[in-house]
Amino acid sequence: MRLDFLPSFVKRKGRITKNQEENLRFLSDLSIKNLKQIREEASNFSYCCLEIGFGNAEHLKFQALNNSDILFIGSEVYMSGIGTLIGAIKKHNIDNIRIFPDDIRILLDDEDGSIFDAVKILCPDPWPKERHHKRRLINNYFLRLLHKSMKDKGNLYISTDWENYAESIRKLLNDSSYFVRSKKFFLKKEHFTKFEQRGLDEGRNIFEFNYQRKD
Repeated sequence: MRLDFLPSFVKRKGRITKNQEENLRFLSDLSIKNLKQIREEASNFSYCCLEIGFGNAEHLKFQALNNSDILFIGSEVYMSGIGTLIGAIKKHNIDNIRIFPDDIRILLDDEDGSIFDAVKILCPDPWPKERHHKRRLINNYFLRLLHKSMKDKGNLYISTDWENYAESIRKLLNDSSYFVRSKKFFLKKEHFTKFEQRGLDEGRNIFEFNYQRKD
């Protein structure tokens, strides 16, 4: 498939534990391929929430365990994180998580949209070097994809621990015709994720953006 965007991640193999590798055998049972499939599965739930780049899945697992009426779609490109999530799904018998194991823009670039009640993006790769800023996930093109895949007044939540990325996100959202600032949260976070905590430990602040889809 030819992509019309630059990758926002480095596709590295990384280290995978024996347990993660074993868990990956079940990926095909939990994965989804397109928005049509999500729409069909979401019909059995009250809401549908997308988390992009779930990392080691601690936030996604917590929310799924505490909100059985919500179908969660977790998007991640790294097999170690996916293996960890599948392990948690098996251990806790979680039945309201599905996985998209590829670049989320491939999934969102689909005409069968207006599915998600909420989208969560927690600490996306900041690509801190200026020459790499063009690889950042959050840009106008991506906001357009999100807009067409979300329901009216759907909640968009983004966090980052990199100040210059936060400045870029703030400007994009404030100038956007797709989203407006909101005080209403869809499932507020109960604690910081591993990557957010790492940013705090290294002396950075957590910048949070809570917006609502415009008509």
